[in-house]
Amino acid sequence: MGDRDVIPQDVGNDSPTQIKYVDGKAASLSLIKSRLVVVDGPDRGKEMVVDRASVKIGTFKGCEFQLSDKTVSRTHCEIKTVEDGFILRDDGSTNGTMMDGYKVREIYLKPGTIFHVGKTALRFQPLSERIEIPLSKENRFGNVLGVSVKMREVFGVLEKIAPTDLTVLIEGETGTGKEVVARAIHQYSTRKNKAFIVVDCGAIPRNLIESELFGHEKGSFTGASEQRKGAFELASNGTIFLDELGELPIDLQPKLLRALENREIRRIGSPSPIHIDLRVIAATNRNLMEMVTNNTFREDLFFRLAVAKIRIPALRERKEDVPSLVETFLTNLSADAAADIEGTPRAFTVTERGVQALMAYHWPGNVRELRNVIERAVFLSETGIVDVSDIMLDPRQAQGSQGGSASYDLDMPFKDAKTKIVESFERAYLRNLLTRNKGNISRSAREAEIERKYLKDLMKKHGLRTPQSEDEPDTSDSSSGV
Repeated sequence: MGDRDVIPQDVGNDSPTQIKYVDGKAASLSLIKSRLVVVDGPDRGKEMVVDRASVKIGTFKGCEFQLSDKTVSRTHCEIKTVEDGFILRDDGSTNGTMMDGYKVREIYLKPGTIFHVGKTALRFQPLSERIEIPLSKENRFGNVLGVSVKMREVFGVLEKIAPTDLTVLIEGETGTGKEVVARAIHQYSTRKNKAFIVVDCGAIPRNLIESELFGHEKGSFTGASEQRKGAFELASNGTIFLDELGELPIDLQPKLLRALENREIRRIGSPSPIHIDLRVIAATNRNLMEMVTNNTFREDLFFRLAVAKIRIPALRERKEDVPSLVETFLTNLSADAAADIEGTPRAFTVTERGVQALMAYHWPGNVRELRNVIERAVFLSETGIVDVSDIMLDPRQAQGSQGGSASYDLDMPFKDAKTKIVESFERAYLRNLLTRNKGNISRSAREAEIERKYLKDLMKKHGLRTPQSEDEPDTSDSSSGV
């Protein structure tokens, strides 16, 4: 795949969001300011100049615009600045967000609009003044890649906070690369030569989490046959990364809060505190503010962790990054292939049609899904040139291109249409099956619960081959690729 210069489009002089260019490259993001005023209710007269892309409204002190009205939910609604206007979105409030006597879930705001939350009326008014948000000059931060304005905005923040010891909360959907961001922060910090310890709060059994975090003494509980250091001790002078923090049980959260505030921990079964010196980075794919509202996450712990808060945008929000990500994945795979087969380097590429199919996809699994799709496509490709037919995507998430998936022609005779769909299913099923089993025919046949000969017949029917020689025995230890 050739080099691409992906430059975001300017959205116009009247747009709330503008991109400013220097020498043909986006240099800053310009947002129009707005004013939010309480015109009726307990907080009448309170106002705020909004100088950020989004503002939460509610009684929770984590909201940018906090109200005292008891009929207002803790996180009631949000105003977001987007390219073509301002959006008011209800956050699942108890009493609803009202406009002109009607409940609204999401609606564009016009200048001077008055809307109601509980017993409070607010007026929204855009201003003529703008706020400039500088973008990073780089297209990557550590191993985090992105040419898009959204990612370069994130890089600009990361460049500022990484060298500090600030506690960081990384938010984003599953697969957006939160751990990669955390490692990059550590890489650019003063603790880069010290330990980086990962704790997946969602993968540890509930009864073992405290021991994993803080350690235990020998004999402190059944099965504690020896003393064990926890993650906080192991990360001494370095960085601890608490992944999937939203899965942390509510009864353990006070102990984590004390550890963060006092920089002391106690192993289970020990009366003596241990001083800790480390940096804390946490990540979650859940809405912690909503969890605070629902009393499933402690408010004080939320504020202790969200000293610096970063949101990693979903891949569907930054599709201009797809080509450069694909190129990087293909380059890495080419290097791996050269390392595996000494003296026979192989360059993997993707066709323009393949790129278009990838750009049209919704990517519910984000960057992780893209990487998996590319790895599978390279495995399926016989020439090293990835085309649409090699790219297996969920047709329900495609926009315009089906990425080689089945299409339904309702004008065909029933028998022909059914045959076409069945054949498409067989190809997709076999490719996925052989990919999982790295081309091992015997293992694939066992997993599919079909005869080995029948599997080989199906492969022949659909033109699927493995590098295995027909003269060699197909043992269960084989792991060749398709």
